[in-house]
Amino acid sequence: MQPLKKIAKAGEQTPAPVQNQPETNINVDEKIIPVETPDVKNETPEIKTDEQKIVASKDESVVENNININNEVAAKVEETTEEKSKSKVSNIFGKLKNLKFKKPSLKGIKLPKSPEKKRNNPFNKALEFFKSKIGKSSVQGEEVIGVELTNKEIRLAQINTNKSNQWVLDKFYSHPIEIPDESSVLENAEKVTTELSLALQKSKIDVNNVAISIPVTSAIIRVVTSPLMKEEELQKAIETNSLWENLVQLTDNLDDYSIFHQVINRNEKDNTMDILFVASKLADINSYVSIVKNSGLNPVIIDVKCFALKSAVDQINQITNKTEDANLTAVLEFGLDENYLMILYDNNPIITDIFLRGQDRKILLESEDVEEKEALVRRYVTQVKQAVQDFETKYEKRIRNIKVVSDLKNVEEYLSFFRKVLMNVGFNLFDPIEGLKVPQQFEQQINLENRSYLATPVGLAFRKLDVFGYYKFVTAAKNINLLPNRKSMFQQKKMKAISSFAFKGLAGGIAALYLVLFSLSFWNIHSYNKKLKDYSNVVKIHKEKSAELKKVSKELQLIETTLKLSSTLKSNKELTYRILAQIASSVPARLKFDQVDYNGGRMITIQGIAASDQDILKFIDNLGKQELVEQASLSSMRLPRSTQGGVTMKGFRVFVKIKKVKL
Repeated sequence: MQPLKKIAKAGEQTPAPVQNQPETNINVDEKIIPVETPDVKNETPEIKTDEQKIVASKDESVVENNININNEVAAKVEETTEEKSKSKVSNIFGKLKNLKFKKPSLKGIKLPKSPEKKRNNPFNKALEFFKSKIGKSSVQGEEVIGVELTNKEIRLAQINTNKSNQWVLDKFYSHPIEIPDESSVLENAEKVTTELSLALQKSKIDVNNVAISIPVTSAIIRVVTSPLMKEEELQKAIETNSLWENLVQLTDNLDDYSIFHQVINRNEKDNTMDILFVASKLADINSYVSIVKNSGLNPVIIDVKCFALKSAVDQINQITNKTEDANLTAVLEFGLDENYLMILYDNNPIITDIFLRGQDRKILLESEDVEEKEALVRRYVTQVKQAVQDFETKYEKRIRNIKVVSDLKNVEEYLSFFRKVLMNVGFNLFDPIEGLKVPQQFEQQINLENRSYLATPVGLAFRKLDVFGYYKFVTAAKNINLLPNRKSMFQQKKMKAISSFAFKGLAGGIAALYLVLFSLSFWNIHSYNKKLKDYSNVVKIHKEKSAELKKVSKELQLIETTLKLSSTLKSNKELTYRILAQIASSVPARLKFDQVDYNGGRMITIQGIAASDQDILKFIDNLGKQELVEQASLSSMRLPRSTQGGVTMKGFRVFVKIKKVKL
């Protein structure tokens, strides 16, 4: 009964003029997700009336052709709803048929005058540049774990990149929890809190920042069209509540909702822009926040489950280099809890609720009858087919593949029925672990035939905490955050990021100063090298002159030694000098004369010291080879020893007998 009312009421909705807008018939207290069709965008009343009529007729067709309910009360509701929607659409169209079409305006939306920006302001450009850098750094630095809370399991996942730039499933844990099927997580908040604390202890996850998701049935997701505005004007319109009061009609007070919005398209030609509007009851959001905080975690992101699935699909496609259309994603959730088809085209989400009877849920759980299962699939696929056809008709874009996410163990059996009924569309079970590097300790946990139900925590784990708007106007549907106090939390994170950036900036400044000093030093060296371009020649000449100096010094030393020795000689004959020169040339390196005595005849006595016996013997051997030496003999090695430079020198006395030479 309830899903039938949802579809009928969705067909009834028509936008009203800006000032005199009739109250919509959606009952938000029942946590209804609006049934989105391709004609979901709100435009001006004149333009939207024709489209609304088409939406009503399509919804009526879905009610009449696709949902076979044999309950008389349901039939009456259908008939009355159909008549009411037709009469309402026809009445409004009759009133507006003579009006001229016009472009959307800001009428009804209160906009305080925004100060004009100074063009080409260097300070603003520099500020935006540093904000971008700090934002990118903070996004990369914040660790986030994905947490999915269901009435059967609590699933935790953490994903990081390694040094090889590979995505790694750093942490993963699945904790079973027993909550009755007819009950929800929020109705058992205390039990879920206790189980989540236990799961964190067992998983040994030490990251506090958490991204969680809420069910699609707890969210209102719409894409609305508004007049083109600057960012400052948009923010001021939101602050005065005039924007949502005119573009989104909710039966409850706006203050009762946590709202997220993002501009996904700006049309300068038509002077309009498309805004993604996502909202959920503030009471529900606060309940999820309490569960997480009471478990000792810090909630930083609250996403909607369908968009978490989208994040996982996009990231896995990128990791595995799949050549799928990045601008078109179709995801079908098929299971016991939620059933919907989400088509995301150019960041525009079109979500269609798939009706599943209570009897159908019983078939999914217990039935072994193939005919019952096939009948269920035919009813199910009829609704999927209608949603696909509506999209393809409006956008002229073909949907060839649908990613399926399901918590059913026998989902492959049902997918085979899906493929038989809708043969021109591929139904593929999504694998959120494909392409990820999985550590060995987690392989057994994720070695499952159906891993698609792990997509939500994995998609949340891919989320990055964007406190500076680094992903603004870029990631759109992957940047949703319904956290109520996100502004204050972002402010704290900003201060932390700025402090870290300032410290890095100071360190970078010091490093830059040293770099400048080193650069100046190298510049000076270069300039000096230029001046000393002949330095190599100078060095070469210096080496040559040094060698010559060494040679001359040696010769000079020999001459000085000869002169010194000659002073002890008693004769100045030519023979004396010749024999003296030959004796001097026979001296080894480690031998030194103390005294040379010449008796005036044919005998010369040499007394000195040597480092070793070998040096003395070499000296005697050298003397024996000289032309004027007849005989050289060792007289004594018992002379007193002396020490020079730590080396003990031996004293010796050598007799040299001179040959008879005719002069």
